[in-house]
Amino acid sequence: MRAGQATTAVIGGGLHGLACALALVQRGQDVVLFERSWIGRRASSATAAGVRTLWRDPAEISLSLEALERWYRMDALVGDDCGFRAGGQIKVAESHAEMEALAARFAQMRELGFHHEELIDARELRRLAPMISEHCVGGLIARRDGAADPHRTIAAFRRAVEGHGAVIREGIAVMALEPAVGGWRVVTDAGSWTVRHVVNAAGAWGAQVCRMVGEVIQFGYKASMVFVTERVEQAFRPVFSTVGRSLSFKQSSQGTLVVGGGIQGGGDLEKGLTQVDFRALAKGAAAAQELFPAIRNVQIVRAWTGLEGKTPDLLPVIGPSARASGVFHIFGFSGHGFELVPLVGEIVADCITYGRSRYDIGSFDVARLLT
Repeated sequence: MRAGQATTAVIGGGLHGLACALALVQRGQDVVLFERSWIGRRASSATAAGVRTLWRDPAEISLSLEALERWYRMDALVGDDCGFRAGGQIKVAESHAEMEALAARFAQMRELGFHHEELIDARELRRLAPMISEHCVGGLIARRDGAADPHRTIAAFRRAVEGHGAVIREGIAVMALEPAVGGWRVVTDAGSWTVRHVVNAAGAWGAQVCRMVGEVIQFGYKASMVFVTERVEQAFRPVFSTVGRSLSFKQSSQGTLVVGGGIQGGGDLEKGLTQVDFRALAKGAAAAQELFPAIRNVQIVRAWTGLEGKTPDLLPVIGPSARASGVFHIFGFSGHGFELVPLVGEIVADCITYGRSRYDIGSFDVARLLT
């Protein structure tokens, strides 16, 4: 690869950009990845890192199940298991009405031919989590789900990408995309590169890259928060969420409790800044205490938030541009993209290399968002 020239440019150094770059270099392409900050700076380092097939939109279930198999083989892909622990994920019902909602979901999954979700009663719930509140009446579980370490995952994918020969350029912003003979000119604040293909993996800034090629889309962003407590004695393995609250709750391998699940902070996309909302944080802490009363006196030691792209239907954008040949998208995961990382990069790489994917990605076409 010569400076200023490559087969494919990837815009965005989060996990999806890294995974796509890795799949491309494994197919023999010359790849340059541009990240205007540093690798994993945004949503990828702010995620609670749930590896979740549970409670997915039906359009995502097949992909999430395939991606889960790759998490079980992650060491073969990137030389590290990325801290993945398969303790299961549980959607908890706190009332009989919520349990009925879970039963309806369970029936829907069976009608669609999916069998990864299982109804459990209060007795099984307490076997899996003895410290859970007595008012909880049951749940829906995906037993093979789990969670991973986001920072370890970022580091492993970066090592794999660079180990296969891709070039990562940090601290470089892409300013424009211009048609060129045989492809595109990627104009950055540190010079231009000529490439055949461009991958838009810009996360919350994905719509800005779309505009560079004439695609104006409906798109927003959010600033989801996560907080971590001091270390406590290991008490459970599953990741918990609830039917009626914005809450996810897990215990890391180090013993810390990690709480997130869509609790929102503040964010400024133009400035790239985020802010923890301590009132919302307090509500999240109170919800966690109601679900697990034993943690009432556990101290919170750190909280953060990260900007994430959000589509109106909460489904990602995956696949070729609707208006610009040679441009491909992989963004807009709306807070639930971590689990899909080892598969979706491969899907986009296949679209570039072979002109198609063997997976059905019609629900994720950017055309649905065009204005």
